[in-house]
Amino acid sequence: MALLDVRHLTTRFHTRNGVVHAVEDVSFSVEPGKTLGIVGESGSGKSVSCYSLLGLIPQPPGRIHSGTAVFDGVDLLSCGEKALRGIRGKRISMIFQDPMTSLNPYMRIQEQLTEPLEIHERMRGKAAYHRAVEALAEVGIPDPEKRITAYPHEFSGGMRQRVMIAMALITRPELLICDEPTTALDVTVQKQVLDLIRERQRKLGTAVIFITHDLEVVSQVCDNVNVMYAGRIVESAPKQELFKRPLHAYTRSLLQSIPARHRKGEPLYTIPGLPPDMSDPPPGCAFHPRNRIGKPELCITDRPPELAEIKPGHYAQKCPGCLA
Repeated sequence: MALLDVRHLTTRFHTRNGVVHAVEDVSFSVEPGKTLGIVGESGSGKSVSCYSLLGLIPQPPGRIHSGTAVFDGVDLLSCGEKALRGIRGKRISMIFQDPMTSLNPYMRIQEQLTEPLEIHERMRGKAAYHRAVEALAEVGIPDPEKRITAYPHEFSGGMRQRVMIAMALITRPELLICDEPTTALDVTVQKQVLDLIRERQRKLGTAVIFITHDLEVVSQVCDNVNVMYAGRIVESAPKQELFKRPLHAYTRSLLQSIPARHRKGEPLYTIPGLPPDMSDPPPGCAFHPRNRIGKPELCITDRPPELAEIKPGHYAQKCPGCLA
């Protein structure tokens, strides 16, 4: 049974230059203890879809036009701000992309770690302090009793990301959303962070949504994968199925652009062109102008292709040109 079930989520930004169709008719679900990967280029709608669930979209200009997001029987999109505050940071936590901008530079790590405990569990004083020290130790920060009194600038990038993970997990959430937590980290620290998230997931049984543009990371941590392009899911499948038998031309293009798949000396494959301007979305298949792997002449041009089950458990947009 799904812990989170999102159906037909549509989020748009109403700006002076027009309406930006950031997320259009997106549906997915996450089961307890499982990891869902959401992958795609920058601007594909990955982060906005998850920010919408937690009420983190600035309104205005953002507006959730339609959809439901049922978390353990509660619709996050219609439950009201008070009810959402009781879930956000307690039962659902988020690791943001840049820990330097997510951590308050004027507050010590101790104050930032204990704040969720004070708000959601009414825990203060020594009890909160000891829980915070324990959380730092669990994410592998040495000498946590000393480091907890430091400021964010006194930590390296990898250590700041560990602090963010500790902060997200300190309330023992049921769902953890990771928004590109390994971006700008070197390969060694990236592996440490991924191992840490997996370890905490095994111990706590946490469901995870992993937002990334890195398919190598997806291959390491995810059970199921949603591929997003131009605000829509273009393909969705279990990880092994997606990597062995990708159907959509965009997914195949992403996989072909992985450097490890090239022979030494071969030029790296890049997807030509740029994603569409979502303030003026194309009427048909959004990937049509960049499609070099399928048959672009067969792409739908008058309406957005529908997401359909092509094989059992394997969904893709039914665009003949992208499936060719």
